[in-house]
Amino acid sequence: MNSTSTPVDSPAPGVWEELVTAALLGTERRTPPGGASGREAPVALLDAAAVETVRRRAGLRPARAAGRPEPAAEDPRPALPAAAARRLALLLADRPGTGGGRRGTAPDLMELLPQWLAAANARGFAPPPQALPALLDAARGRTDLRPAALAFAGPRAVWLARLNPDWRFALRATPGGGAALPQPEDTEQTRRLWEEGLFAERVALLSALRSREPAAARELLTTTWPTERAEDRLMFLDSLRTGLGPQDEPFLEQALSDRSRNVRATAAELLSALPGSALAARMAVRAAACMTVDDARGTPRIAVGAPRECDASMERDGVVSKAPAGRGERSWWFGQLVEATPLGTWSGRLGGRTPREIVALPVADDWQGELHAAWCRAAVRQRDAEWARALLGAPSAPEAGGPGAVSLAERAKLLATLGAAERADWVAGFIATHGLSEAFQLLGVCAVPWTAPLGRAVVDALNIARDAGSYPWSFSGVMGLAERCLDPSEASRLDGLLAIPDESEDASPGAGGYWAEAFQRLVTTLRLRAAMAEELEA
Repeated sequence: MNSTSTPVDSPAPGVWEELVTAALLGTERRTPPGGASGREAPVALLDAAAVETVRRRAGLRPARAAGRPEPAAEDPRPALPAAAARRLALLLADRPGTGGGRRGTAPDLMELLPQWLAAANARGFAPPPQALPALLDAARGRTDLRPAALAFAGPRAVWLARLNPDWRFALRATPGGGAALPQPEDTEQTRRLWEEGLFAERVALLSALRSREPAAARELLTTTWPTERAEDRLMFLDSLRTGLGPQDEPFLEQALSDRSRNVRATAAELLSALPGSALAARMAVRAAACMTVDDARGTPRIAVGAPRECDASMERDGVVSKAPAGRGERSWWFGQLVEATPLGTWSGRLGGRTPREIVALPVADDWQGELHAAWCRAAVRQRDAEWARALLGAPSAPEAGGPGAVSLAERAKLLATLGAAERADWVAGFIATHGLSEAFQLLGVCAVPWTAPLGRAVVDALNIARDAGSYPWSFSGVMGLAERCLDPSEASRLDGLLAIPDESEDASPGAGGYWAEAFQRLVTTLRLRAAMAEELEA
C-alpha cells in the first residue's frame, strides 16, 4: 500500500542528539548516554546508536494511503514484431559509457537508435511497455532523440512522466501535458489551451496548428498578440516560417512596427522571403539603385554605389543600422538590402542576364565578396535553386566554392536548396576532386541513405586515404557518417577492404591494421542496419 508515515513522540527526548554529540566530540570527551566510559565507550556508543535507530524507524504511524493514479491511456498502434522489440532492447542497453572504450569492430548501437526510431515511427508501431523507462532515459540524455522517441513512446510515456520528475521533459514537449491536440473543429478547446496553457504548451500548439492549418494558427496568434511579452512574441512569430505565404503579409507588416527590435527584424526577414511582398519591392528599389552594369571599359562589369545613410524607413524594413565590429557601415547596409531583395530583380536590372551570367560578371572596386555573399544569403532565404547552382559553381572548380560561397557552412546552406539527388551528385563530384578533408559538413545535408554515386565517392576517397598510409582517425567523422548513411546494400562491395594492406615505407606505423578495423566496423554496421530494417518488416 502506498502510504506516508509520521514519527510518534520520542519516549526518550534528546537521546539521539546526545548520541550524535558524543560521536562528533569523541567518547574521550563525552560519555555516551547510558553507556560506559573508558575503552568500552566506542562500542557502547555504536550499540546505543543501533538501538535508537531501530526504535526511531519502528515508531512510525501509518498515514492515509495516497490515491491510485488513473490507468494509462491505451495505445491503439500495433505492437512491434518480436525481433524488432529485442533489437530495441539491445539498442537502449548500449548506453554511453557502458562499452568501456568501445570502437574496435563493434557497431555503435546508440548512434543507430535515431535511425531505428524513424523507421519504427514510419511504420506506426507502438513500443513494448517494458521498454518505456529506458527509452525515456535515453531521450533525457540526448535532446536530439526526443521528438522521435516521444512520438514512438506515445501516450504511456506522458503517463509515466507525470510520476517521475526525471522525465518531465516529456510533459513540456507535449501540448496540454500529453493530451492530444484539439481537433480542428474544437475551437473552444484550442482557445482554452492557447489562453491558459504554459508557454511551452502554447508554442507546441501553435507550431502543430501552423503545420496543418496556417491561417488558423495566424488568427489564433492575433487574438493575444498585443498582450504577449516581447520574448514570447519572437518565439510565436518564428513559428510562421512553417507554411509561410502571401496571406501572412498583413500581419507581418504590422509586426514591422513592433516595439521589440528582434521582433521587427524577424518580421522583416519573413517578409523578404516572400518575393511578392511590399517589403521585398521596397528593398528591390533600394538595392537596384545601388547597382548598374558599367560597359565603359569594353568588358561589362557591375558597379556598386552603396547607400550613404540608413534612414528610418530602412530601419523599419529590418535594416540594422549599427554595423558589427570590423565592418564598414555602407557595406553592411548594402549587404542587407541585397539579401532582402527578390533575386528575380537582377535579371531585369542587369541586362536580362541569367543568374549564372550575372554571377560571372566582374564587380568593380572590391565589392564582389560582399555582393556574392549577400546573394548567397538571399538564395538560401528564398529557396532559389537556380541562383544556388550559379553561386555554388561546379564541384570540380578550384576550391569548389563558387564565386559566392565563402565557407563550407554557406555551401552547405546553398546545397540544401537543391533536390536530394542533385545535392548528392554535387557532393560526390566535390569529394572526387577534393577528397574528404572538407566534405564532412557537406555530407551532413545529403539525404539518407546516400545515393549510389555519393556512396561510391565516399568509399573510394576513404580507400585512397588508406593507401596514402595516414591513420583513419583523421576521417573518423566521415567514417561515422558512412556507418549511418551509406546504403546497407553496399556492404558486400566493401569486403575487399577488410584485409590488412601491405604498408609502404612512408606509411604511419600500424595504420593498415587500424584501417582494416575501421572498414570491418563499417561493414558490420551496414549489415546490422539491413537486419534492423528486415525485423521491422516482419
